[in-house]
Amino acid sequence: MFRRASKAASLAAAAVLVLAACTPADPAGGNRTIKVAYQKTDSFTALDTMFQEAKKEFEAANQGVAIELQPIQANDDDYGTKLALALRSPSTAPDVFYEDTFKVRSDVDAGYLLNLDSRLSGWGDWSKFDAGAKEAGKADDGGTYAVPLGTDTRAIWYNKKVFEAAGIGLPWRPSSWQEILDTARKIKASQPDVIPFNMYAGKGTGEGSVMQGFYELLYGTGAALYDQDSKKWVVGSAGFKDSLAFLKTLYGEKLAVPPAEALDPNVWKKVFGEWFPKAKLGATVEGSYAPSFWQDGGSYAWPEYGQDMGVAPFPTQAGGPPGAVSMSGGWTLAVGAETKQPDLAFKFLTTALDAKNSLRFTVDSSQIAVRTDVAADPGYQSANPFVKDVSSLVAVTRYRPATSDYPRISAAVQEATEAVITGNRTPEQAAADYDAAVAGIVGGDKTIRK
Repeated sequence: MFRRASKAASLAAAAVLVLAACTPADPAGGNRTIKVAYQKTDSFTALDTMFQEAKKEFEAANQGVAIELQPIQANDDDYGTKLALALRSPSTAPDVFYEDTFKVRSDVDAGYLLNLDSRLSGWGDWSKFDAGAKEAGKADDGGTYAVPLGTDTRAIWYNKKVFEAAGIGLPWRPSSWQEILDTARKIKASQPDVIPFNMYAGKGTGEGSVMQGFYELLYGTGAALYDQDSKKWVVGSAGFKDSLAFLKTLYGEKLAVPPAEALDPNVWKKVFGEWFPKAKLGATVEGSYAPSFWQDGGSYAWPEYGQDMGVAPFPTQAGGPPGAVSMSGGWTLAVGAETKQPDLAFKFLTTALDAKNSLRFTVDSSQIAVRTDVAADPGYQSANPFVKDVSSLVAVTRYRPATSDYPRISAAVQEATEAVITGNRTPEQAAADYDAAVAGIVGGDKTIRK
């Protein structure tokens, strides 16, 4: 959910140790061990639970084959760095691994992912995956290299107790950016000890700053990050400046957390585990997965969350069509291009993502289902009180440009937001810095002013 810059050098040794320490040799000369690398944190254990179950099923059905689970204890950015380091060498590369959708194309370009087309054509369950979700696993050559686990949307999550104390009518559904600011000001005036409106910004929270923040603003202006028609990155955008100006107002009027706290990579833990449960935060922009932290068994179990919390779409700048905007991401499972056992690796992938295991993971992690049979399951539909609301945002959602340049572009956006909320640059200056950075990354001929 949150991505922050990390130092590759400091992680290289850890990556090798984590992913290469215990691959058993096969005395027969063949490797019948399938290595599975994935992310696990104190607040994200749903994937580990799913893989543990899939391991039992697979080993029972495939005698002589061992599934070696290699959970990596790391946040999103550090996980990506460790995985990338491991993928560089056949000796450390896992056979199956957890892959962020926005890295699929760049990792295909690097030769790390196996093309799955011939195998997917023979898997009956593939027809049950949503067509839009399937696109997340495709590369520029049109081939499919990864299978989606689930997807998500972004919305405004708000604390009803805080809103009621401020005299704000419920249910709350802001129609414009101005209404968000006016609401935040009411909360600040009525409850000085409450943070009115949290919106991630800066490099500390990494990809969370853009997915749960800046992009809702940018796309709500009618602007875009990338022009699909020309296949060029957009610079000189008035919407980009307007989005930075909103952050300047939010942070400048102290309607958000202090900048120093916003730059803390772990600020999200306070959002979920402290500020919302204790009614110390009015609202935040967050993912549809938010209930996974509060539901029974979650990292910050909060029995009252269903009655104390509300969710609303993030509005467009002035309330114009489509009236709201959201962002979607998601993760996939991929098979390594260097695997010595591609058929077994793919077979394990399909075991992990069958209907039963997919349903469990989707519910446990508050994902939006990508399988039609899971989406229709009563267990999914009643998983938490907000499933219907957050799922409806798929109709207005956007996706990050899935290009190999994107990670560096994202970092430039994060730098622009940080410069503004800390007061180091004006929105206009930060936007100009961003434009220059983009041209430096992709070349001036791959930018377009609009």
